[in-house]
Amino acid sequence: VWGRAARQPPSLPLTPCRSFSNNKIQVELDESSGIATMKFKSPPVNSLSLDFLTEFCISLEKLENDRACRAVILTSAVPRVFSSGLDITEMCGKSTEHYATFWRAVQEMWLRLYSSNMMTVAAINGSSPAGGCLIALTCDYRIMVENPKFVIGLNETQLGIVAPFWFKDTFVNTVGHRIAERSLQLGSLHSASEAHKFGLVDELVPEEKLQEKTMAVVAQWLAIPDHARQLTKSMMRKAVLDRLVAHREEDIQNFVSFVSKESIQKSLRIYMEMLKKKK
Repeated sequence: VWGRAARQPPSLPLTPCRSFSNNKIQVELDESSGIATMKFKSPPVNSLSLDFLTEFCISLEKLENDRACRAVILTSAVPRVFSSGLDITEMCGKSTEHYATFWRAVQEMWLRLYSSNMMTVAAINGSSPAGGCLIALTCDYRIMVENPKFVIGLNETQLGIVAPFWFKDTFVNTVGHRIAERSLQLGSLHSASEAHKFGLVDELVPEEKLQEKTMAVVAQWLAIPDHARQLTKSMMRKAVLDRLVAHREEDIQNFVSFVSKESIQKSLRIYMEMLKKKK
């Protein structure tokens, strides 16, 4: 599979860009380079609704099954926000069946992205709290725009909810136990420079350099033979993936019983009211 782009005779015209766009995610695949871009376009804040998560998984699966695709860049088409995380409206005032369906979709998004054979890079061009941070953490590499207004982190405790064990595992694997423990308990949202300091993001760039830097990083990763890189990635991530797969139903039940509690519903309602006032 690897090295396909390099074997094209120089006289051939470049393979055109193929794009398929859903309502909430725009996907473009450049077949000559094998690099796809998934752009989140679900204004105002790219929140992870059930529809968004479903489209995300379908788009990823299509790329995964396309032999021309070797890498995918995740970024936002919405100004100033990468993704604001889970859609609170999916967790408030709904049936237990709905909560279970929603949580399964969140798990599916993480399982597919974390186990992807493709090289994955998050080009974080805006704030990325909670589930937005999870998407970034799940990629192989994270490049964030250097802007004092942009923040990133798993801030669930501030909403009165708890990041599940697989969010925590992904975070610990990225930044280490002590920083993860402190950051998760406080529900911290870190500035780009702070996030870079302790390895939550790998690189910072000015906004106008984001695309150029992202392409350079992808090229560096794709220079490694695919099978060797994929097997190494699988070896590094297998234990964490297996843990969710083994406890998937239990994790759904835990989420449903937790989010159904009146105290949690009340916290979420207060939070939603606060967001409405902000608008």
